[in-house]
Amino acid sequence: MKYSRLTKEQFEELEKEFINFLATQSITGEEWINLKANKPELAEVELDVFSDLIWEGVLNQTKYLEHISPKDIHLFALNEDHMHLIGIKVKEEVDLTTTKGFSWLRANLMHDNVEFVQAKKDYTEDKNLDKFTLIQQGSGITKGQLYEYMSKLIN
Repeated sequence: MKYSRLTKEQFEELEKEFINFLATQSITGEEWINLKANKPELAEVELDVFSDLIWEGVLNQTKYLEHISPKDIHLFALNEDHMHLIGIKVKEEVDLTTTKGFSWLRANLMHDNVEFVQAKKDYTEDKNLDKFTLIQQGSGITKGQLYEYMSKLIN
């Protein structure tokens, strides 16, 4: 398995897609029930393959990621051949994961206790695995509004 297995809730939301996936594998609903009961290891393989297909599709579409922690924000633009990072570090007694802390940042973007950094990193041989690693480390997929705002502000 390349990525991680989808959660039970994710499988439930993708039930129609999973049924279509099983159909492409020539597995009927009855055969799926039989497979789960009598050959659970093969059923696990099907779940893993489907999970990887879903992750691959999601990662191919992902253009921005962000990770917000109490003192740092990491905003990633996932370009075709590299990722660009805008990092924001706060040296103030605020927690950026709270509404109050984020409001403080918005009001004090040019404060001496707010540092901005930018970096560019080329992908490894597997661009989607690079993206997935950032997600596993706590980044969330976004539409890039915060990245674009900060990019205009500092460039």
